[in-house]
Amino acid sequence: MRWSSAFMIELQIEKLTHGGRGMGRLDGKAVFVPLTCPGDQVRCRVTRDKGRFAEAELVEVLEASPQRRVPPCPLFGQCGGCQWQHLPYAQQAEWKSLIFGELLTRQQIASVDQIGPILAAPHEFAYRNRVQFKCHATDSGVVLGFYRSGSHFVVDAEQCMLVANPIQSTLVFLRKALTSVPVQGAIPQIDVGCDAAGVVEVILHALPDAAAKLRPWLSETAQQGGFNAFLQSGRKQSLQTVRETAVMSHQVGSDPVTLQAGPGCFTQVNPDQNSRMVDHVLALADLQGQERVLDLFCGIGNFSLPLARQAGEVVGVEDYAPSIASARKNATNNGINNARFFAGDARGAALKHQGERPFDLVVLDPPRSGCYAVMKELQQVKPERVIYVSCDPATLSRDLQLMVRNGYAVVQSQPIDLFPQTWHIESVSLLQRQG
Repeated sequence: MRWSSAFMIELQIEKLTHGGRGMGRLDGKAVFVPLTCPGDQVRCRVTRDKGRFAEAELVEVLEASPQRRVPPCPLFGQCGGCQWQHLPYAQQAEWKSLIFGELLTRQQIASVDQIGPILAAPHEFAYRNRVQFKCHATDSGVVLGFYRSGSHFVVDAEQCMLVANPIQSTLVFLRKALTSVPVQGAIPQIDVGCDAAGVVEVILHALPDAAAKLRPWLSETAQQGGFNAFLQSGRKQSLQTVRETAVMSHQVGSDPVTLQAGPGCFTQVNPDQNSRMVDHVLALADLQGQERVLDLFCGIGNFSLPLARQAGEVVGVEDYAPSIASARKNATNNGINNARFFAGDARGAALKHQGERPFDLVVLDPPRSGCYAVMKELQQVKPERVIYVSCDPATLSRDLQLMVRNGYAVVQSQPIDLFPQTWHIESVSLLQRQG
């Protein structure tokens, strides 16, 4: 039986699922409802019936689960940035661990004893050092905030509990400054980042026709606000420096490597958890000083340079050329001379850079879409070990299945929480070639 759209049902929520929604069953059909919690009795409205399952929106919590808490942020449920603020953090971490383990064991990729307990974050708020604010021009001025879940409606946000204090202060400043911006409808997004020393970087995204008019305003605003400023009017290659007085830098690992990141370069948003993740990768790598290591999607050297301290040679590949420039500079600044970096696509890189001596270890840190094509190429290169750093358990599961079917076994897979208050799960998996 199919339910019509807007059909009202009552439901007992049983569990949380990948994607962050609660799931309950009615007449044997699974129903997925955002903003719910295991143990909730809810009234919800069906938005889509897919036959075997349905999607619904929460209308009312009839009886709250004992697991629930009052969400600390007043915008929770409106802003799409967080999905789990209604859960105490210990419960969030537990459910992430369960969801991650279920995805891998259900596909017979790994057994329960090969999946480590989640590495929970030390801070559930004020952890992000990089964020994207969305903008929308109205008759009363520019609205600055975040998209509502599933839409491009910008929710006005005076603060965000997830961001580090320097970003919060910059948000307050920018909200006032935008009242005098000369072309209000030409700014779709503003990126703000910071480092531990308090250096703040702002990237103003502008429509190409308005970039020239916005540049003087941005320069003056950046000087008043004391932050680095850049203007972007298209893809990252269009970035222009407007004001830069200091370079942002980040320390990674318990034996710290200092990494400088230019504008537009990818860095992990949770520096504390990133350092712990680097340490975990080093422990899994267990290098003895002679190994050849290939780091694909290497960015500014987040894993490459700590690994190079313990390896014979590291080759890093990244398709964003400014990140490679930063990686090379970071190697020099840290006195590391056994790491080479190349700008190029990860696809084809393993074969291109293999040389006469095979790689002993390949490290992968792909985007959310994963790296299925690269994993296919690794079947030809046949490294002894592969460490896969993933930010999406679904694409991780798909890619690991390919490796497991072709002569590799998962030795360990470790979920790591880089994103408290959200359903997103980072992980590190070690694969060993068999035979």
